[in-house]
Amino acid sequence: MSQQHHFELKVPGGKLVVADITTDAGEITAAKISGDFFLEPDEAFFEIAAALEGASTSEDAAALQTRIDAALRPFGERLALHGFTTADIATVARRAITGATDFSDLDWEVIHSPVLPTPVNVALDDLLLRQVADGQRGPTMRIWEWEDRAAVIGSYQSYDNELEPAGVEEHDVTVVRRVSGGGAMFMEGGNCITYSLYAPESLVAGLTYEQSYAYLDRWVLAALKKHGVNAWYVPINDITSDGGKIGGAAQKRRGRAVLHHVTMSYDIDAEMMTQVLRIGRVKIADKGIRSAKKRVDPLRSQTGATRAEIIDTLLETFRDRYGAATVELSDADLAQARELVDTKFGTEEWTHRVP
Repeated sequence: MSQQHHFELKVPGGKLVVADITTDAGEITAAKISGDFFLEPDEAFFEIAAALEGASTSEDAAALQTRIDAALRPFGERLALHGFTTADIATVARRAITGATDFSDLDWEVIHSPVLPTPVNVALDDLLLRQVADGQRGPTMRIWEWEDRAAVIGSYQSYDNELEPAGVEEHDVTVVRRVSGGGAMFMEGGNCITYSLYAPESLVAGLTYEQSYAYLDRWVLAALKKHGVNAWYVPINDITSDGGKIGGAAQKRRGRAVLHHVTMSYDIDAEMMTQVLRIGRVKIADKGIRSAKKRVDPLRSQTGATRAEIIDTLLETFRDRYGAATVELSDADLAQARELVDTKFGTEEWTHRVP
């Protein structure tokens, strides 16, 4: 039985690309590509849809792009694409086939958490991800608040390799292991900005893992631009700018849901950070310790804005773009998160699961 698929992609800094795809028995039987882009010569336009027809629905975006590029190659130097690329066409086609949703297709809620201990914030990520996966909660964006000093390490990092015991003790640092991979984050209360997205997996369907990071944080880059920060993604998961690295992202996928969270430095104490975290030799082999302390450039120095002002901009940007409603964590949510701290995130077994 044939199925109809539709997806629209606004290329960052470019034009709108729309794919209407018909599939049957695991094959693309008809394709229509449209949008407000510019393309020359005119006859090249019709070769794009023809190139997609006959492709297997299991082909990824790279394979679809190869088909499109081959179809357009005969046009040689006469070919000009403005406001989009063949990679964009392949991505929107793949997103259509996989039943992807865009941010604007979902009914979002935003939470600005009360001040909570870092272990509770980490536990909430696990809890809210599970709630979205189980259909108990809709898509949600949450901004953290905390006042303790913590080191949040990735799910697969070695405790001993990532932390300086003397620094952890001297600076009274709480060490928490999160559910996502990635690197360690030094998080002082009031000196970082951290947010989490909890969404159905359809939001990243058809995207590579690397593409999903940049896609999920487009709204953040737009918000930072309002404060004069020209920010972009450095694959896989770093956010940087003209002034230097701002922060990093991590993800965890569970069931039919995805957790994507980001910590950005607002006014980090780089000296203390290097006393608490062991900066991997491989990471800094060509830079040296002195440069390592400057790897993260705080938003305070880049914007001159207060942390609260930047958070307000993040909330405003998200609400304006996606029509999100503001909600609060329930007493039941907080109780379940604290229970998770007692049974998992605050335990030696979990914290030292990779010694």
